Amino acid sequence: MNKYLFLILSLFSLTATALPQIILDTDIGDDIDDTWALIHLLGAGKVDLKLIVTACDDTETKVKLVARILQTINRTDIPIGKGIKTSSKEINQSAWIENYSLEEYKGKVFDNGIDILIETIRNSKEPITLCVIGPMTNIAKAVELAPDIAQKSKIVAMAGSIYIGYGGKEGRDCEYNVCRDAESARKVFSAPWEITIIPLDTCGSIILKGEKYQKIEASQSPFARTVLENYNIWTNRKHYPKDESSVLFDTLAGYCTWTEDVVEIKTLNLSIDKEGKTYPDEKGRPVRCALTWKDKEKFENSLIEALIHPAKP
Repeated sequence: MNKYLFLILSLFSLTATALPQIILDTDIGDDIDDTWALIHLLGAGKVDLKLIVTACDDTETKVKLVARILQTINRTDIPIGKGIKTSSKEINQSAWIENYSLEEYKGKVFDNGIDILIETIRNSKEPITLCVIGPMTNIAKAVELAPDIAQKSKIVAMAGSIYIGYGGKEGRDCEYNVCRDAESARKVFSAPWEITIIPLDTCGSIILKGEKYQKIEASQSPFARTVLENYNIWTNRKHYPKDESSVLFDTLAGYCTWTEDVVEIKTLNLSIDKEGKTYPDEKGRPVRCALTWKDKEKFENSLIEALIHPAKP
């Protein structure tokens, strides 16, 4: 009897400690926060990242950026999919990959990221969390082609502005990820999956300064070095003080794929207007919203720790 009890407890323990399975959909190469978010996800060691799909503008070049990042931190086990190309706009971290060729990359790269995203969800034995940290073009196309994926996945997205806008000002703004492709955002909102958004109300205030930034700057970890190399060659770096980060919006969405312990979540009925603003509406769909902080310090420490002392995969 004791032997069987031990086996049951062991199986329960394995189930209880299984990592959340994540697909990351990212417009990396535009704002630098996507790079911080990707490194945070991997360094924290709290999720099983099954796939990364590049979103928006030159998604082919963005695949190269993701590939070099994964190669640098020794995570070429993670497949990369090329999302829908919407323009040939140059990425803002092009200097970091100018001498890099995808031929050097040893991992799997899929030309059709939408197909592999659908396949990954359909073939998964466990529910998948889609961590969406860019415009929702890829996700809208995926659920249009395969409506069934909404039954096996949920969304955690950096999206929207409910009561607070950019820079912490009162009143909602037209948040970039929604406004850039509002039609796709509305399609994603109309599908029957659970949606959690991390709006500007919380993520718009994430900036690492002073000692916190210095810890990352002083670290020799490949994770920290990769982030800072990209940050320092990022086209918009000149607009930010040398001893602090830019606003790291997307990092909180990544964190909330494994725990929501640092924010207060409130379910609101939301709609998206013609401009792309997300607003409370009795006729809207229920959306879980991270509206206020519970422990911002804990979150920032998690981000720093993931970069300077990354977990082993």
